[in-house]
Amino acid sequence: MFYDAQIAGLPDSSPAVRLMKRRSADDLRARRGGIVSAVRDLADLEFVNGGGTGSLEVTGSDPVVTELAAGSGLLGPTLFDGYNAFTPTPVAAFALPVVRRPARDVVTLFSGGYLASRPPGWSRVPSVHSPAGLQLVKTEGTGEVQTPVRGRAARDLELGDGVWLRHAKAGELCERFDEVHLVRARELVDIVPTYRGEGQNFG
Repeated sequence: MFYDAQIAGLPDSSPAVRLMKRRSADDLRARRGGIVSAVRDLADLEFVNGGGTGSLEVTGSDPVVTELAAGSGLLGPTLFDGYNAFTPTPVAAFALPVVRRPARDVVTLFSGGYLASRPPGWSRVPSVHSPAGLQLVKTEGTGEVQTPVRGRAARDLELGDGVWLRHAKAGELCERFDEVHLVRARELVDIVPTYRGEGQNFG
């Protein structure tokens, strides 16, 4: 199993990053081939796994790789919005209720500080998905107690209304909720436990 975090988990944020990813992909292609050849001298390999959501097109072109693995990017969290090779379709979101209205164009949501792992920063914070026209307050961000959002769309929100947010990464989202509701065309299809399962969450 091969996983290239420096390619698969790194958005194309600058020319320097894109250059590093290209050079790393070339290096890994040679190294993967050598490793697979060495292992096959000792044992049969039924499959060779590689990739991550952010590197499927690169790893998939390597002839020694027999299967690809895509992780949280299948749900289209915001971390993958910054890749040049593909544009994810968001399929997962969570709703926070409006609990206060401190100003005409501002509402405060309950809780919401579901930060993704790795070094802190705005790339690890959930973002407002719906309704359109809302954004986080930069001096506040998302918090364990409250999350204020600002924009003209706030004028139409009442106490108790839900605001939908997308998480930066899918794993952290699954740590905060016991269940995932599967919806197709506004119809609830199923309710399934998160990968933590057994009615447990850690948030």
